[in-house]
Amino acid sequence: MLNYIWLGLVVLAVLLGGFNGQLQAVTNAAFEACKTAVMTIALPLAGVMALWLGLMKLAEASGLVNILARALRPVLRWLFPDVPPNHPAMGSMVMNMAANMLGLSNAATPLGLRAMQDLEKLNPRPGTASNAMCTFLAINTSSIQLIPATTVAILAAAGSKNPTVIIGTAFFATCCSTIAGLIAVKTLERLPFYALPPAEKSPESLAADSEDLPAQNLAKPAWWGSLLLLAFSACFLWFGWQFLQTSEAPANPLAAVVEAVSYLAIPFLVAFFPLYAALCRVKVYEEFVEGAKEGFQVSIRIIPYLVAIIAAVAMFRAAGGIDMVSRAIGPFLAAIHFPTELLPLVLMRPLSGSGANGIFAELVQSQGPDSLLARMGASIMGSTETTFYVIAVYFGSVAIRRTRHAVPAGLVADLAGVTASVIICNLVFGK
Repeated sequence: MLNYIWLGLVVLAVLLGGFNGQLQAVTNAAFEACKTAVMTIALPLAGVMALWLGLMKLAEASGLVNILARALRPVLRWLFPDVPPNHPAMGSMVMNMAANMLGLSNAATPLGLRAMQDLEKLNPRPGTASNAMCTFLAINTSSIQLIPATTVAILAAAGSKNPTVIIGTAFFATCCSTIAGLIAVKTLERLPFYALPPAEKSPESLAADSEDLPAQNLAKPAWWGSLLLLAFSACFLWFGWQFLQTSEAPANPLAAVVEAVSYLAIPFLVAFFPLYAALCRVKVYEEFVEGAKEGFQVSIRIIPYLVAIIAAVAMFRAAGGIDMVSRAIGPFLAAIHFPTELLPLVLMRPLSGSGANGIFAELVQSQGPDSLLARMGASIMGSTETTFYVIAVYFGSVAIRRTRHAVPAGLVADLAGVTASVIICNLVFGK
């Protein structure tokens, strides 16, 4: 499906650019997008990837990942029945989901890419997305997010009296999108159209590959080590309390707590993982460097996929494609009482995060930061994801070309998030 979408974006961009006299703009957008994909996204990602994959290696070597996976085993076994309960992929996916919930995008992406690599080790059909991969992508493109930090920041910068008021509506909408995405991915995988082709690897060889994976160290710190970890955690709780006391507290107490957790989560994890691993007698420096080696390789591997999707989207937008689609389906949406002012944001959100942020900022400026439309747009931003970007990056990291039902499942989740955002904002904020 992604083949047809990508081809359609590129061809329509050239045709529309010719009819609208925007061919030069289309050309400039293509080259600028290529530069952005490599210099702004892929190469900076290499350093972030190295840091988080190094920490992930420490978490694996010390047994922390295995402990997390065990705690959530009943849910994970239902979501991913094809993944062995003790496989490293389970822990990687848990870490990714936790980072997404806290809005830690810098950590979520590297951990998600690591999870895809772990899932690829269980994939008997290289180049074709497995059911587990599609389910993981559906969760990522609709993941529950407690605090849509960027959206709240845009509202605050525009002078909103209560920028955090949309946290509740966005949370409700993102729950709806996650449920819809899971239902869609589990339903579509059973359809003959998305049936898996014959396996290229035998189950025996995959089992052998899994046996070759390094065993996780399940050693626990001694009693004095446990006391040291408790003291370290207590220090961070005190830091969090100080943050709540000195920062400008939001009107919503829950939002204040989640913001404090998001603020402290990364420095806590960066220090806690090496400390725990050291107490488990892991050679922390050597293991960190070993895990960090993968970061640069992954960032280089995803460059072609990033260039492909970002260039196509930029060309289509520069040619006026988003505006044309908005005008075409605007009357239909008006007939069903969907605010047509939100349409450009809805169309851009699955394609480009930065583009959606720009459109949302324009909507806030034109309608007012505390208007019903602005709050609807904020809830949409907090409950949906850049579906095509996520699919391109995650699948690109393991050279998946046949994405099967991942795209339609992600779009169903986006549609559910948009619909739920409009309904709940009308109920909560509408007059």
